[in-house]
Amino acid sequence: MELNEKSESLITELPKIIERGKKEAQKILDGLSGKNRITLQTNELVLPSKDNVGLFRGQIKEIGKQEWFNRLVYGDNLFAIQALLAGDPSTGILSMREKIDLIYIDPPFDSKADYRTKIHLTGADIEQKPTVIEQFAYSDTWKNGTASYLEMLVPRLILARELLSEQGSIYVHIDWHVGHYVKIILDEVFGRENFVNEIIWQGTTGDTSAKNTKFIKSHDTIFLYGKNNPQRIWNDSFQSYEEGGLKPYKYQDEGGRYRWTDVSNPGGGGYIYDLGFGEKTPKNGYRMPKETALRWLKEGKLKVEKDKVPCIKRYMNLEGVRCKDVWIDIKSLQAAENIGYGTQKPSELLERIIKASSNENSIIADFFAGSGTTGAVAEKLGRKWIMSDLGKPSCMIMRKRLIDQDARPFLYQSIGDYQKEQFEKSTFKTIGDLSQVVLSLYGALPFPAQEGVPTNLGYIKSSKTLVVVDSPSKLTGHMTLKKAQELRASFMGGWDKVIVLGWNFVTDIGKIINAIKDNRLEVLVIPQNLLDMLKTKASYEQLIKSGKIKFSSLQYLKVKPITKKEYDKNNWEFLIELDDYILLSPDALSLDKVNQEKLQKIIEKEPLSLIEYWSIDPDYDGEVFRSKWQDYRGNTENDNDEFRVVKKTKLIIPKTKEKRKICVKAVDVFGFESVAVEEMK
Repeated sequence: MELNEKSESLITELPKIIERGKKEAQKILDGLSGKNRITLQTNELVLPSKDNVGLFRGQIKEIGKQEWFNRLVYGDNLFAIQALLAGDPSTGILSMREKIDLIYIDPPFDSKADYRTKIHLTGADIEQKPTVIEQFAYSDTWKNGTASYLEMLVPRLILARELLSEQGSIYVHIDWHVGHYVKIILDEVFGRENFVNEIIWQGTTGDTSAKNTKFIKSHDTIFLYGKNNPQRIWNDSFQSYEEGGLKPYKYQDEGGRYRWTDVSNPGGGGYIYDLGFGEKTPKNGYRMPKETALRWLKEGKLKVEKDKVPCIKRYMNLEGVRCKDVWIDIKSLQAAENIGYGTQKPSELLERIIKASSNENSIIADFFAGSGTTGAVAEKLGRKWIMSDLGKPSCMIMRKRLIDQDARPFLYQSIGDYQKEQFEKSTFKTIGDLSQVVLSLYGALPFPAQEGVPTNLGYIKSSKTLVVVDSPSKLTGHMTLKKAQELRASFMGGWDKVIVLGWNFVTDIGKIINAIKDNRLEVLVIPQNLLDMLKTKASYEQLIKSGKIKFSSLQYLKVKPITKKEYDKNNWEFLIELDDYILLSPDALSLDKVNQEKLQKIIEKEPLSLIEYWSIDPDYDGEVFRSKWQDYRGNTENDNDEFRVVKKTKLIIPKTKEKRKICVKAVDVFGFESVAVEEMK
């Protein structure tokens, strides 16, 4: 009988997967102190203060002295973990190496899962495929099935171990597809001696897809490992007596409920004696000396009967029975808690884990954070937290959930200079080389190489259009657009139109484009993960052949002129109102034709209904956006409308003699962000 070919291949491949993962992790660790280390950039400092009256008239929140901010990170968790390990000395951010007491991860396993996002809008429901960067990550994770999944997991687990404190623990939540392989990897990374528990959580409703052909699958597995078992934080966890599999104590006296249990000593080496009642001596002797037994007998704590092993009175522990490694008492996600995220776990599950393996003020991390249950529960229990996820819908859900919970101020971050980091790791030797590739992917022709001709310029002959590719190391802003206009007018005799292709943009790029009002200037976004997809010559040729690269137009927000009036002698009242939202073309989104048509109708009829979340920084410093007021779809406390945000608000803001920049940030239902900034005298 021959082994299954795939099974044999994976068994053979597993040691190689682990070895490659170790080398990748070591390379990352060696580069943490280098000049090209990855950092996190702060998109938003969120001071939860949701609008709950329609026209918000409350004094805006301010930040007190705070040395620690919890973090919600958007992006690939491999980069997020690297950034946490490296820290950023230039901004005073310390490395998190050996600072985290508990890591919980629930890496999704289902290569055939439906990753589409269902968006409920007024008058229409839209289904969106994952963003380009998400699609790339998913396809990379599953390209060789389980082997690719394990390749993804190994370096992340190795780096996660570096984040754990000496008293730290990691819980890895996994299912039947890969649990056995992951256990071997965990033994290798954390050491078999640091394996603590295999927890069986019977919290799923049961897989009935193969009805009447197998036993119903109804549990997940959670592996618990310590960084260093003797020092591991542990707080006893309890289940109720019924749920822990024990019957309630049926007797009661002034000391409480109790039951009788025999005093035999299964471990052996006990005391041998006769109490004189014709009782049966325990097989391995008594647990206590005879004088103690006689005293207990006198006090009513010991019961002795003929031909029976004596029993001792055991009072019920009010906390319950110590928790077993089979959890049948925590049910699957209940409707009241469900926020509409597919892999959401019940809070009770994370509460047990966090209470058991961390203390108050411990730092908790989750690098596949999904719906944010880990952070939400950590917040409730007085722990510090770090969460990251690759999905924009996930990060939007988590941010709203934390604001709903009135969490402490937290940072919403992303991978700093993502394209710059990727370029420096790529095979391209110069920005010019990369620009030439981008030009060809866009469909533009490069100019013949000659002195005085920039390598980032190309053209489309049929429409007499000049194409400019900006650098991944720059923020495309006013100076770039002004230079593009000059090139259009003078370069090689002039052009009818100029298109600027940019990687990263200044925050008020929408306002700049609107102010220029040049219909012969177009600004497009280079796909965020393009450098990921250009790792090999073969992948570049495949991209050219497929023609799947889409350069999308920018979206931007319009806000009506902000007005103010005196509220009292110390404060102004500012009226801030949304005016319009210009979305990138529907054909640039991951939508099929039917959903594109639905979206186009909404854009024409009510574009502001596409706003998922908007927030305000009334004292914007041009660097960190401090979100001091928020409203979002699903917040029904202010207008009883779950599909729309409120369009205006009033903020009471302290008077100052200084000029004030008010920044309004909006995030649409697809996760695209845009800002509007207005300076007030």
